[in-house]
Amino acid sequence: MTDEHRTVHGSSVSISGRAALIVGPSGSGKSALALDLMSRGAVLISDDRTVMSRRGNDLVVTAPSAIAGMIEARGIGILNAEYEESATLAVVVDLSSRAEVRLPPRKIVEYLGVDVDLVSGGDVPGVAAAIVQLLKHGRSD
Repeated sequence: MTDEHRTVHGSSVSISGRAALIVGPSGSGKSALALDLMSRGAVLISDDRTVMSRRGNDLVVTAPSAIAGMIEARGIGILNAEYEESATLAVVVDLSSRAEVRLPPRKIVEYLGVDVDLVSGGDVPGVAAAIVQLLKHGRSD
């Protein structure tokens, strides 16, 4: 890791080395969305806590070693999962906010001096499918 790092309360998954960090209050469905994304081909980086490190103009996400390869399934327990050690952060999905319009303007959030796309994911139909597409192919705007 670099000297610049931060631990965030959130889950992260990746597709082709591009990661989504899922944030929101306790009980908002971070792990559930991560599991949904995993069922659509994403690979777990970390559940519940994600470590971000700045590398040049990128943020790289990893899991604390104590929880690597594990994810909580509410009502079932802790599950083992295939996981990747790290990926470059491409998008942050905030489950505490909702998109107020059908085609919202692009939003960003800053971590460690790096701007990252921010998506309002609370109560958004099809958010998992949209995040998969975003990780695979990016945005057109």
